Amino acid sequence: MDSYTDKFNLAIQNTFFTKLPLHEQEFIREKSFFYKFSNQEIKRIITITRDLEMWDEKRISILFPEHSQKKVVFSRLIKAYTEIQNKKNSYDNFSLKNIPKEQKFTFKVAEKQGFGLGLCPVASEKTRCCNLLTLDAVESCGFDCSYCSIQSFYNQNTITFDSSFKDKLLKLELDPSKTYHIGTGQASDSLMFGNREGVLDALFEFAFKNPNVILEFKTKSDNIKHFLENDVPPNILCTWSLNTKTIIENEEHLTASLDKRVNAARKLADKGIKVGFHFHPIVEYIGYLDEYKEVYDMLTKKFKASEVALVSFGTLTFIKPIIKQLRGREFRTKITQIEHVDASGKTSYPDTTKVEMFKHAYESFSVWQQGKERVFFYLCMEEHQMWTKTFGYQYPTNNDFEHAMLESYSNKLGQDYLI
Repeated sequence: MDSYTDKFNLAIQNTFFTKLPLHEQEFIREKSFFYKFSNQEIKRIITITRDLEMWDEKRISILFPEHSQKKVVFSRLIKAYTEIQNKKNSYDNFSLKNIPKEQKFTFKVAEKQGFGLGLCPVASEKTRCCNLLTLDAVESCGFDCSYCSIQSFYNQNTITFDSSFKDKLLKLELDPSKTYHIGTGQASDSLMFGNREGVLDALFEFAFKNPNVILEFKTKSDNIKHFLENDVPPNILCTWSLNTKTIIENEEHLTASLDKRVNAARKLADKGIKVGFHFHPIVEYIGYLDEYKEVYDMLTKKFKASEVALVSFGTLTFIKPIIKQLRGREFRTKITQIEHVDASGKTSYPDTTKVEMFKHAYESFSVWQQGKERVFFYLCMEEHQMWTKTFGYQYPTNNDFEHAMLESYSNKLGQDYLI
């Protein structure tokens, strides 16, 4: 073997080269030998090829420029790729690939070390955070959302229940003179598995025993059977993560439809349970503002402000392991096809895009922002100054944000706020 063959074989190690179609592997090999691309250039070309396939865009053989000089070829390729990455997406001609038609997973019951009550995993002083406490009632999720970070922490095909969850939960000692906000929708969907292994029974009993706890269930399902058939503690919030039909159909695989989620929320509101809605992530694509407005208008027509405790806004944020994991999957998504800019150590949309999406969302809910029963609005995982750009105000610290949130939730639930 000549020296460049060795160099090429070394360059493709620990890349997605072997996951590419054979004709694209051969194309990259041919061009690399012709231009004598460096190790880093080969790796970058492989990543570009993988992204183009994942985004369902022009393939590398079409995008690749023709020129005699390697430097010109590589710079033009990067420029063409960046233009595709940064353009506003369209789902009009996007076709899904290898998306499961049904949920396939195994259930595991085992005693876990520790309890799983802790701070929100994305809590940071760099972004304004509500200091939510999270409770890992179940580990891993049976849904298959393209952008979800849960898949980077757990085995996506195995749903794990802690056999001693109820005992640990009931033995948890909390300060009765303090209000707590605890959420169960961080390590898995809160409701999709219903009362399997007695999880909801245990959480209901815990909420009844600790009236100073505001317990939030966050979901993309419509599995509310247990709530309809049982007495629900008055200190429970049920919140739905919502999106447009375009995003649900193309990126939130196996989840309940938009109509099913909203109808489930309506049924619980009819029972007197306070509900909430999370728009996280709001995703930019051609026509997205109009589609999101349809969802916002649906909610303000179907629900009164007195029935809704909260509405949150957020958008796509990525860390490198998540992007790498997405590239390793044999599927298609537009989720990573954005103009990645630094966002407190992660990457996200530019601020101009965020301001557009967040202000549009907030202004669409003006009917819920007035009076005694007004809804609490907030941004999730966004930098401090984005609050002023969106709402016209910001909280000086995370603790100030937390206090405002808990006071609002307590008032909506008809209970005292205990600082």
